[in-house]
Amino acid sequence: MQLNQKEIESLIPHSGTMSLLNKVLNWDSEHIICLANSHRNKHNPLKNRGVLSSVCGVEYAAQAMAVHGAITQSGPNKGPRLGYLAAIKNLELLVDSLDDIESDLMIEAKLLMRDTTFLMYQFRIFSEDQNHISGRATISIKEKSIN
Repeated sequence: MQLNQKEIESLIPHSGTMSLLNKVLNWDSEHIICLANSHRNKHNPLKNRGVLSSVCGVEYAAQAMAVHGAITQSGPNKGPRLGYLAAIKNLELLVDSLDDIESDLMIEAKLLMRDTTFLMYQFRIFSEDQNHISGRATISIKEKSIN
């Protein structure tokens, strides 16, 4: 099932130009693939001195993980739960910046572990089968929803 940007914004606490993902292309209980073209937006809010550093890809991945967590959560809590990026491990930045990549970015995240208080994902960002960023992230989850 695919999701558009408006549907994505209803699942995460970001909106407007800070909502970086354009589409969810595919997802299941352990995996999500998203598409983004906001890295080419000259008004991208993550740009510093006109450059979108590759380290900003972590935010793209974090938004994909947040969407995945929201659409796969179970239990009585109906609203999205607040999560915080707690740790990044094995981060590989294979490009210097994202804004000079002409093709759309694909953001892929695979759930490695889920608990009531944290999620752990392996992620990568690529385009046209060329890897740009990869790593592992731990997300700390709050008990109450953000609604």
